[in-house]
Parts: sequence; C-alpha cells; structure tokens
Amino acid sequence: MNKSALRQEVIQRLEDTLQQAQQAALMAYETATAKENIAENKYDTLGIEASYLATGHARRTAAIRQTLVDWKRLLLRDFDPLLGIQLGALIELSDDDGRRQCLFLGPDGAAMKLQQDGQTVQVLGPQAPLGHMLRGKNVGDELILRVASGVQLLTILSVD
Repeated sequence: MNKSALRQEVIQRLEDTLQQAQQAALMAYETATAKENIAENKYDTLGIEASYLATGHARRTAAIRQTLVDWKRLLLRDFDPLLGIQLGALIELSDDDGRRQCLFLGPDGAAMKLQQDGQTVQVLGPQAPLGHMLRGKNVGDELILRVASGVQLLTILSVD
C-alpha cells in the first residue's frame, strides 16, 4: 500500500467536503441576511434560524479547514520500532477470529474509509479509542478493545 497516495486521497476528500461546507455556509448566510427574511413580528423567526444555521456551518467549515491543514502537514515517516506506532502509520490488525483490517492513523477529523489495491483502509485519528490505544505499540502487540458487543482482542500484524 502507498501511504502517500492514501494521504493525498484524504486531502482530496477533505477539500471536497470543505467546498461543500463553504457553499452551505454561504447559502445560510444569504438566507439570514435577505431582506424578505427580516422579522415582521416575534413569531417570524426564519432570519434568526438561518443565522444560527450560518454560524454552525461557519464553525464546521473552520474545523474542516484546520483538519485539512493538519493532514497537509502530516509527515509520512518509516516505522521506527523504538517509537512505536505514530501518526502516519499504516497498520494491519487481526482479530481473534483471524479477520484482518487495515488502518491509517492520522490527525483527527478525517474518519473515513478508503480503497487501495482492492483493500479497505479505515482512516482514524489518535482521539478515537482504537487510535489512542495504537500509539506507541509495535508489531506483535495485542490490544483489548471494548465494543458494544463485548471485548475484542486485536493483534498488530504489520506497521508501515
């Protein structure tokens, strides 16, 4: 798998999401400030509701923009067993039933699934429970993940 290509796909998806969020914020702002939406009485709340929506979209846009900056700054390094798993690591895990999954650990805010070489790669951040548990671990380490259905035992098979 190619970590650079995965990082670039995350960046592209974040840029697309940012563009959509900016358009939504602009539409909400235009609705909030339109002359026809000026309140005529205390029950006429369309303009106020649109302003709340515009504020929410603006905050979401700012958060996506920061996530995009963080992903663009992410340095992809070779795995160092002395440091263990760090941001930018591509990790293959196996559960106790032998099912394998591939994870790409990066900055927060970009949880998504990608496809590369016919395999699904789950992108997760260090604040996610599994992302937090993986930091500093090495190949062969086992993790116990508590999920809604119980406990799951995971083994780190490889790290790139």
